[in-house]
Amino acid sequence: MPELYRELIKLSDSDMYPFHMPGHKRNLESTPMKGAFRCDITEIDGYDNLHDEEGIILEAEERANRLYGAEKTYFLVNGSSCGVLSAVSAAITEGGRILAARGSHKSFYHAAYLRRLDISYLPYKQDVRYGIPDSYTAEDVRRALGESMSASTEAKPDSKQGGNIDFGDISCENAGISKSSGIQAVFITSPTYEGKCSDVAGIAKVCHEYGIPLIVDAAHGAHFGLNKNKESGENGYTIPDSAVHQGADIVVHSVHKTLPSMTQTALIHVRGDLVDKELLKRFLRVYQSSSPSYVLMSSIDLCMKEIEENGEEFFSRLLYFREKIQKACEKCSILKVVGRSDIEDPAKVLIFVNKHAMTGKELYDILREEYSLQLEMSGNYYALAIISGWDKEAGIDRLIEAIKDIDARLIAKEPGTNVSGKEDSGDSGNVDGRCTTVSLPKVAEPLYKAWDAVKEKVVLEKASGRISGDFVNLYPPGIPLLAPGEIVSEEMIRELKGYLSREMNLQGVEVSDDGKATLQVLRY
Repeated sequence: MPELYRELIKLSDSDMYPFHMPGHKRNLESTPMKGAFRCDITEIDGYDNLHDEEGIILEAEERANRLYGAEKTYFLVNGSSCGVLSAVSAAITEGGRILAARGSHKSFYHAAYLRRLDISYLPYKQDVRYGIPDSYTAEDVRRALGESMSASTEAKPDSKQGGNIDFGDISCENAGISKSSGIQAVFITSPTYEGKCSDVAGIAKVCHEYGIPLIVDAAHGAHFGLNKNKESGENGYTIPDSAVHQGADIVVHSVHKTLPSMTQTALIHVRGDLVDKELLKRFLRVYQSSSPSYVLMSSIDLCMKEIEENGEEFFSRLLYFREKIQKACEKCSILKVVGRSDIEDPAKVLIFVNKHAMTGKELYDILREEYSLQLEMSGNYYALAIISGWDKEAGIDRLIEAIKDIDARLIAKEPGTNVSGKEDSGDSGNVDGRCTTVSLPKVAEPLYKAWDAVKEKVVLEKASGRISGDFVNLYPPGIPLLAPGEIVSEEMIRELKGYLSREMNLQGVEVSDDGKATLQVLRY
């Protein structure tokens, strides 16, 4: 079976002259990016078409699918964002309702806007120890589905759908509850940006009892489930199982995030009969470029080949690096590398600042400016690093030494210092001593109406009681603090001002040169 990259190189080395796009004409003198341009072509004879694949691209997608084990796998060259847009659009009818985690990527909200969806939210659970979104259990979803469904129907889930799921027997026609009666799909993110994993298998089972599909944004989990050696290391680290294996109906993976593939490359997997595969393919054509990059597609194919041939070495190195960081930093007292019991994804290294001795942004900046270590993101009191099996041991050692050095500096500076205390997140309920359910803003208008409404800017201090006209979020990860149509409260204003004072990357609030913060709200 020909490999996409090899065939592109054969074309480049051949005598075939390109009187077609792109404009660089594979002339290596046209750009410093000579390697990429060498295999950058358009849809020409013999090289298939991503939007109607039947040859070399189809074979590459089938190779990827053999690794992940879905019924169908498609290449994505517009990132996981186009996969999420397509998944939501295919699974829920226009104007329908979806049950989703608040901590969803902005592409989910874009899909809800474009399809004019009503969103019911799962409880917004946060791990209060670290200030990060928590994972979900099957019972969380069962309870939320029950509450949402009871508002629109008296029907109960069909008990015959329990137990092991046979995807061939599940369809919209034989589901326990009609899709038109309420929630049409469930959308969760697992793993989260920070590396927490939900009970996908249990949640999929609950969704199937209700006859609705589960969509999992597993953008950060493309490495899950691909390892053959399931043994864990000294500190209990292993590679979690894939959402595909656990029964999700649609799974979206960003292969570029944790695997050796170019930025913007991703995969979408589908299985079962609860999602119309032809409709999904239609939306993939809508949301992806009509000129898909062969460079990106060949990068995905080469990535799959690398995992197939050398995956065990990659995963072994990933676990070795993660174990090494954990063990080397276990005696640090102010900087804490959060362990396996709280962060299941070994690719994520969450460095938490105990006693709030500095903010996450300060830690992030110090690592970058003083140690030349560029981390992925920062939160209130943590910084997040992403590692992979292709890291270099020298780089891992530099991170370890930097953590230990900063920890020693903080101890020497002012032991017991608490910079500003815990951020007030509004009314919340303690679930189990570590998990809090955070109250969400009240909704005054549907997202799709509010985002299109006439807006005006108001000073942040005067926004209380007004209806938000745009998204407000910390980026990364981009979880909405406010969504269009939600009411701005006094508590929210205090929270936003706190983020601004800590110089965090707050999007949706404009700050002028004189320091005045403004917010977009619906005009009266």
